Amino acid sequence: MSLPTPERLQAWLSALESGLLERSLAVRAALLAALAGEHVLLLGPPGTAKSELARRLHRAFGGARYFERLLTRFSTPEELFGPLSLKALEDDRYERLVDGFLPTAGVAFLDEVFKANSAILNALLTLLNEREFDNGSGRQRTPLLSVVAASNEGPADEALRAFHDRFLLRVPVTPVGDDHFAALLRLNGAEPLWPVPISPDERAAVSAAATQVSLGDEAVQALAALRAWLAAQGRSLSDRRWRQWVGLLRVAAATEGRSQIDGLDLWTAPLVAADEPAQAAALAQWFQAEWLQAVPQEAPWLTRAVEAFERQLDLEMSARQDAEADDAAGKLALARQIGMGQGDDGDGMLRMVSQQLEAQLRRRYSPVHVAARVAQADELLAQLQAQRAAAAATADALAARLRGRLWWPPALAQQVVDAHRHTEAVLAALVARLTPVRDGFATLPLDDTLNEPAPPPVQLEPA
Repeated sequence: MSLPTPERLQAWLSALESGLLERSLAVRAALLAALAGEHVLLLGPPGTAKSELARRLHRAFGGARYFERLLTRFSTPEELFGPLSLKALEDDRYERLVDGFLPTAGVAFLDEVFKANSAILNALLTLLNEREFDNGSGRQRTPLLSVVAASNEGPADEALRAFHDRFLLRVPVTPVGDDHFAALLRLNGAEPLWPVPISPDERAAVSAAATQVSLGDEAVQALAALRAWLAAQGRSLSDRRWRQWVGLLRVAAATEGRSQIDGLDLWTAPLVAADEPAQAAALAQWFQAEWLQAVPQEAPWLTRAVEAFERQLDLEMSARQDAEADDAAGKLALARQIGMGQGDDGDGMLRMVSQQLEAQLRRRYSPVHVAARVAQADELLAQLQAQRAAAAATADALAARLRGRLWWPPALAQQVVDAHRHTEAVLAALVARLTPVRDGFATLPLDDTLNEPAPPPVQLEPA
């Protein structure tokens, strides 16, 4: 037995996603869940391709039969589990003819799943969790890989919570946004090119490989941090759910060629730990901000520091020599009066004289003063450059770790890397602003005869 290669799985992800705009997350969740033997709940309004995704999913698995049903409060067990066998009734046996119904399906789609009545839900609980179906006096194993369920909203009745918990991944699905609206209108409905289905032997190889994947220390720390965060929110996950999640992450790691689960695998936290779509956003924020530290930084303190140095340089460059100011100013006014109306040559001479007198007007500084200002600017430059280098290294390292991640949605991967790139760009811009300021301090007019102490450090204005 051999694992399906990442290239084969990527081909399936591309085929499943073809023509389904903004469904990268749902596609990855559905295929990963099916490989791990887990179930997926798609939450969103009608017309958002939930059923189409399920119909496509069963094509990925060779030999898997497909079953689909829209549930209402009037649905009967016969619609899902098959009619009663009249022949069995003649022999006083209460059995169903299940062929072609849910108990014989590999992949199933149940629409409006929370509208089913209690008779159906009770039977589904055992089938989803145990992969067994009570038929007559005995239980029979089912070939079920995964159920994709859909609902416009989460369960309103507390009695449905146990059924809701059977779906390890809960994926919010929303209508296509404005950015892809034009592409939506232009879709031609062409059938995707389906790759070779994943065989039962390959599925078995995935399961076997997943058992060899270890839970790394980084992943344990991340999961513990998440558990503490959930507790602070007054929420928790059951022991069973934690273990199911780790099992799913083992499959993700195995199919990506990794031998260990790490902290990056917690990108699935919003799908597992959120009871409703509103909670998913907070979990995504926790993962990106608290765990990955992937938040764009504007560096306000450093920006204020650069602004303070810019103001200080302006002050020192515009300062005048008190003793010579009146004399130089008078000479400058006389030169301008004499030069008026003298033509081009006169204008050129006036500019030359004016520049010389302006230079006399400028205050001169001691070497100690200039060296101190340059040193202060260099210190801030070094801090900026170090933080810029750190942001760049973090972005590069994160991008490298994500490069082989098959299951990470590309938009999410781009988002977390771009957060560090943004911080890097902000710091680079501050370096570009401070460098000429530093050079400006270095070129302040000097007077070697001055004996003055080093100036106090540049003061930042309060935020």
